[in-house]
Formats: sequence, C-alpha cells, structure tokens
Amino acid sequence: METPTLRPPLHRVSRTAIWYWTVRAALGWLILIAAQVGWLVAQGDYLGVRVSGLVITVVVAAAHLAVMPQWRFRVHRWETTPTAVYTQSGWFKQEWRIAPVSRIQTVDSERGPLERLFGLANVTVTTASAAGPLKISGLGQDTAQRLVAELTATAQATAGDAT
Repeated sequence: METPTLRPPLHRVSRTAIWYWTVRAALGWLILIAAQVGWLVAQGDYLGVRVSGLVITVVVAAAHLAVMPQWRFRVHRWETTPTAVYTQSGWFKQEWRIAPVSRIQTVDSERGPLERLFGLANVTVTTASAAGPLKISGLGQDTAQRLVAELTATAQATAGDAT
C-alpha cells in the first residue's frame, strides 16, 4: 500500500466556480457601494471625501472581481486515491491538506441557494484530525455526488478505526 505524501492534487474544481465566486463577491461589493451611494446623496459636508471613498471602493471592487476568482480557480484542486484525499485551497493564504482514507469519519455534500443556481456543490470530509475537516468547494453537482459515493464506499472498505 502506498504511503500518502503531500503533493499538489490533480483535479481542478468546476470552471463554473469562477462565475460563482465572482457573483458572490460582487453581491458583497454591491452592498458596500449601495451604502456609500446612500452616504453620497445624504445631506452634509465632505462631498469630496464621499466621492473619493466611492471611487476607491469601485476601483478596489473591480480589481478584486477581476483577480480573485481566476486566482482561486488556479489554486483550488482536489484528488482522491484509494489511500488518501488531497485538497489545496485558498488564494492569499493557501492550504494543502491530506487525509488518509482510513481516518475518514463522515463525507457530506452541501449546496447553498447561490451554489444551486450555478449547479455547484461542496464536499466535506470529516476525519479525526485536530485540523478539522477537508473541504472541497466549487465542484459540479454530479462530480460531488460521485465523489461522496466513492469516498463513502472506499472508507467503508478500508481497514482502520477512523481515529
């Protein structure tokens, strides 16, 4: 049996995740921009400061929306083998994780409303690790379902006490 080693996983998440991350981030930026527009049209002094704040927010938002989703897509990866689950995630703070299949306790899939709209799902692999569960975000719904079934079957067939 091969010994799992920390290495970059092979599979990327769904390309649709780029659009999902963009829309999710844009919604947050729109809330901030709406608040700033409300502040801009309110009566009061400091019009130059309010306009400058809005312009800076729009520029930072545009840069964030242009860079972050593409960057995350290049970083986020996953892979399963008969002996381990590998994940890589993040964009500023990047994390590589590996979990032996023999340590898997549960495998879950979840989809929020926005993820359902984009046909995406997340898979969470819970182990006995103090580092917490491994999360694979941005998978296509079909891929996530197959992955959950595969990991469940592999974990059940693997000798170990999952602790």
